[in-house]
Amino acid sequence: MNVRDGMSNLVLTIGPAHTLREAARMMSSRHVGAAVVIDPEHAGVGILTERDVLDSIGAGQDPDAELAAHHCTSDLVFAVPAWTLEKAAAAMVRGGFRHLVVVEGSEVTGLLSMRDIVRCWSGSTVAAREGRVASGHTPATQEVAGAPR
Repeated sequence: MNVRDGMSNLVLTIGPAHTLREAARMMSSRHVGAAVVIDPEHAGVGILTERDVLDSIGAGQDPDAELAAHHCTSDLVFAVPAWTLEKAAAAMVRGGFRHLVVVEGSEVTGLLSMRDIVRCWSGSTVAAREGRVASGHTPATQEVAGAPR
């Protein structure tokens, strides 16, 4: 199986000026564990995960004052849809992270989590929620959050 078989095609994207609380609310309401952070004024993307939010709150920081830009990871390992799930899992284990941003060229086409890989390897063919596919590839839809950039 390949990354395209397990990745989420619906990607939550936020701006760097979203607060951690705003990001957490959007991730929670969409039942996702990560958001891609895109700054239209700078090249590249970052990723903000639920772990980033927990680390900040655990350190006593105010989620209404802390910005996604200060907590996201911008030194990313990217996957491509043609990678095998084994290659993606190895990259995650080697890098110590649970999410891979999937790109084709310079376009974000999806997000792959450890949970997605486990679903594929467990033989589950039922889509877990909207935007997930068991096989085949559909074009990515970026769900762009409003306001702060």
